[in-house]
Amino acid sequence: MNAKILFVAPFAGLAKLAQEVVVERFSDSAHFIHVVKGDLQECMAIVKQAVEDGAEVIVSRGGTATLIEQNVNIPIVHIQVTVMDVLRALKQSGDYPEKIGIAGFENVIYGCEDLATLLGITFVEIVLQNEAEAQEKIALAAQNGVELIVGDAISTKLAVRAGVKGALIQSGKDAIYKAINEAKLIARIRREEQEKSELLRTVIDASAEGIVATDMDDNITIFNPMAEKIFQVSHLEAIGNQLKTVIPQFSWSEEEDSAEKVADVRRIGDKTLMIKQSRIKVKNENIGIIYDFQNVSQLQQLEQNVRKKLHAKGLVAHIKMDDIVGLSSACLAFKRKATKYALTQSTILITGESGTGKEMLAQSIHNVSRRASGPFVAVNCAALPENLLESELFGYEGGAFTGAKKGGRQGLFELAHGGTLFLDEIGEMPLALQPRILRVLQEKAIMHLGGDSVIPIDVRIIAATNRNLNNLIEEKKFRQDLYYRLNILRIHIPSLHERVEDIPLLAKEMMKKMKHINTKITGLNLEAREHLKQCNWPGNIRQLANTMERAMLLSNGPMITKRNIIEAYDAEGESLGERLREKSKAQDSLAKVEHETLLRVLLEEEYNYSRAAARLGIHRTTLWRKLNAKQT
Repeated sequence: MNAKILFVAPFAGLAKLAQEVVVERFSDSAHFIHVVKGDLQECMAIVKQAVEDGAEVIVSRGGTATLIEQNVNIPIVHIQVTVMDVLRALKQSGDYPEKIGIAGFENVIYGCEDLATLLGITFVEIVLQNEAEAQEKIALAAQNGVELIVGDAISTKLAVRAGVKGALIQSGKDAIYKAINEAKLIARIRREEQEKSELLRTVIDASAEGIVATDMDDNITIFNPMAEKIFQVSHLEAIGNQLKTVIPQFSWSEEEDSAEKVADVRRIGDKTLMIKQSRIKVKNENIGIIYDFQNVSQLQQLEQNVRKKLHAKGLVAHIKMDDIVGLSSACLAFKRKATKYALTQSTILITGESGTGKEMLAQSIHNVSRRASGPFVAVNCAALPENLLESELFGYEGGAFTGAKKGGRQGLFELAHGGTLFLDEIGEMPLALQPRILRVLQEKAIMHLGGDSVIPIDVRIIAATNRNLNNLIEEKKFRQDLYYRLNILRIHIPSLHERVEDIPLLAKEMMKKMKHINTKITGLNLEAREHLKQCNWPGNIRQLANTMERAMLLSNGPMITKRNIIEAYDAEGESLGERLREKSKAQDSLAKVEHETLLRVLLEEEYNYSRAAARLGIHRTTLWRKLNAKQT
């Protein structure tokens, strides 16, 4: 929007010229430039009304401009009088005498010495400070031989009264154009500064933090609404007064007060506040200090609200490091390593057999890390087809594909911003999708499907696999560069047969969590504990949990017995495990190795033929046929 400019012309001729300039040179913004005629006091009522109506800059000349400048607080642009304007006035007066008076306010008289030399005449400067003294000075000049007064409107009027001839200095169109153009520039800059100031004021006033600024003499210059609320002091009482007077309980030590930045937690009155101090500098010169006050109780409440929202979305890690049960050296070793790795921001790769608790460890790492207050998002890379996994991870724009949600959708990388993304079964990640994951790890940014803008993200990646990624690389099923990006920090979770001493502890913890199944159960007898340690657990903790659940259902007494464990232990699993052991002793032929692999995968997938076949890359009927062919 163009600025509102008021052009005040002391005489009719100037008003007419100004109107012509506006039409000729400012046609696109003519409705924002208002030209009025008024000299000295007679124009002040018009000017004051224009300022109230929103005038942003005033253009005028001579004494009128000076008077306006003394009475209003908006910018005034003076129309500069040039030597050409003086020459034009002399020419219009006809034959001019040798002694001429140049009369006017200081902004009218300048550059006339050179003109006098060129014309061979004498110029007498009559500088007017105000209208009251003008008549006296011009009358005195007339008495001293001045025969012609050249000057502004008031000067020429008074010259006639003093009995001498007067020549009015008329401003040319060029001077008028320059003045209006300068007014537009000033108004635009002023408007921009006002907009910046208003934006800053809005941000400060809307801040959830108390913001107080002082000058170098400790006088308060800013005191926002939140500061009013925290200290129960109105900004009207605060601004202009010293900080130590308004908030007497608050002070820094000399060392803190001279520091560039300071942060501390202080008790002020009945509130515990997080306080930050920063110096305000302009061209490396200190001009003040800004203080940021945050109510710690309010911060805690905000954090609780964030956690509630994340919990409602299921983006929360429930498992903590202490929830991982085990006192064996193998268990304590990987927990120590995980705790150290959690304190970094690097990518972590968790390896281990199926059922060992890789996601539990990922959640516990998240809860130890600095990202614990952020979201924890988990995705199973083997559970979704390639096209669906891609849209889930990266999100999509509306209309990106048939069936896409109107308005698009955020991906899991965006949902995990500020937190952790757990990529389970990363070894099953489709090969075509792996370059996009690599790019995210390298550039810390994603792009929606169907989108063309890059979205920066701050996400820590934890990946997990039960497969040998080096073998997959050799088989051209996993990218080597992605493997090196994932394998920065590595944690291997041992299987149950590597931490046998933890089995009774795990069983006891599981019984506590499943107490609702059989409230009469009080524990495991010694024989049951020993038998659990002797069983084969190819399904690891997952299989142990299933066995304990069945044992609790089967038990009739207060203690789970060895017989309960034997009955609860998966008979098919026992036989499959036994076959695996028998086959490992046989000759290492290709057919036997294949059979072992089929049985192991089926066991790991808890005898779900569809999932096992998907992992093996064959049809479930083919898996069934191969297994049955070997048994006959």
